[in-house]
Amino acid sequence: MKFTDELQVATKESWEKSLNHPFVQGIVKGDLPLETFKYYILQDIYYLKHYGKVHAIAASQAEDFDITALLAQKAQKTAQAELTVHNEHARILNITDEDMKHFKPAPTAYAYTSHLYRATMFGHLAHSVAAMLPCYWLYADIGKKNENANPAPQIYQNWIKMYAGAEFQNSTNDMINLLNMLVENMNEHQKEQVKEQFIIAKEYELHFWEMSYTFEKWLSHREEAGL
Repeated sequence: MKFTDELQVATKESWEKSLNHPFVQGIVKGDLPLETFKYYILQDIYYLKHYGKVHAIAASQAEDFDITALLAQKAQKTAQAELTVHNEHARILNITDEDMKHFKPAPTAYAYTSHLYRATMFGHLAHSVAAMLPCYWLYADIGKKNENANPAPQIYQNWIKMYAGAEFQNSTNDMINLLNMLVENMNEHQKEQVKEQFIIAKEYELHFWEMSYTFEKWLSHREEAGL
């Protein structure tokens, strides 16, 4: 059994909940309110900015320059994706400069990105890759599982097709293969430490859907709004 197969087993319940979360199913069926998707996109723009930086940090951790080049390339593509998401979705969802100016990350988005930085700062390359992998892998699975879905809003069709596409699927496989290679000569204790980074990140992926679906706010903001 490959190490990543073990990760799948360890996160099976969380994975199923993520694939079947009402937020994801709302996109697949086309009945998710666009205002909910807009909230998600704003949080995702924030996440992607930091996700790209984490790739760059991971690239600097690699001793093998081929791995450095691979992760640096992925850092660049993540940055490009952030700009594309911002520009395309800003137009469709009417995300204004004011929205961006006053944007505050929700608790889950802030905590998730903090976990990514912690994995890179207090671990080594395998920890970093393990923490980054759930984002690739879960979205690839969502795309693959729903590639024939045809939701009415074009923006939802585009979202699914992007993750179902060969480029994203191949990129995900690159990261899966990289992690398996990095843990090859580790003992069981070391592997458990790497696994923990993956499991925590996977839980945050599930909470990211819930955060978006419920318009999660900081408690102080809820109190100010009388909620």
